[in-house]
Amino acid sequence: MCEVLRACKNGFLQNHHRQTFVNTTLVIASRPDAGGIEKALKAGLSPNTIVVIVRKDFDSPEAYGEEILFECKKHGVDFIIQCGFIPTMPPNVVSAYEMAIFNQHPGPIDQKRPGFGGKGMRGLAVHAAVLYFAQRVGRPFMAEATVHRVTNEVDGGAILGTRPVEIWPDELNEKEELTVRAKKLAVRVLPYEHNLVVETILRFSEYGCPQEIHRETPLILPGEETLLEEAKAAGIAAFPNG
Repeated sequence: MCEVLRACKNGFLQNHHRQTFVNTTLVIASRPDAGGIEKALKAGLSPNTIVVIVRKDFDSPEAYGEEILFECKKHGVDFIIQCGFIPTMPPNVVSAYEMAIFNQHPGPIDQKRPGFGGKGMRGLAVHAAVLYFAQRVGRPFMAEATVHRVTNEVDGGAILGTRPVEIWPDELNEKEELTVRAKKLAVRVLPYEHNLVVETILRFSEYGCPQEIHRETPLILPGEETLLEEAKAAGIAAFPNG
């Protein structure tokens, strides 16, 4: 999120020729202690543009979504980017912002095919799963930062951008705890995530519909599905809270 705020502030997301100007009009936090709140304030965002909407305060996903939509309309939000937003986005929000709501993901996904997305796959759990898989798959495998469309299926939307990141030999060395190695990988992948988010916003602001990416070769090859599930389970076990 801070990279997006910085890009808005330094003019990177302003194209005077096309007369497109991107500004952060609203930050929604899913809990009052979210680290993004302090970061947004330090970046110079007005407290009036930061709201906390907690899922458990609402009786249903629809009511939760209505509150999000109310704030989005109030602040003139044209598109939404999820940067570390943990709750599942309610279907009514996804529908209202169809084709204009994106998510930042720290690992490789493959839309409708098996990948490192879905329930429990967030934050450090993703990096741990990727390392577990790469150690055992028997072929070269890359980490990856991803931006994808948000749909009602968790991490199931079309891929809009990827940044492959090489896994270093020491990150595959099992003499060191998986949790330690996952944290190292996360530090290296995060700048790629940030840059990709900013580039996606820029493409959306200029062209309205960023080009979707379709992998010619499946991310997970036939016969590797069981190993993928083992890797995801290991990642979640290492970081149950992401």
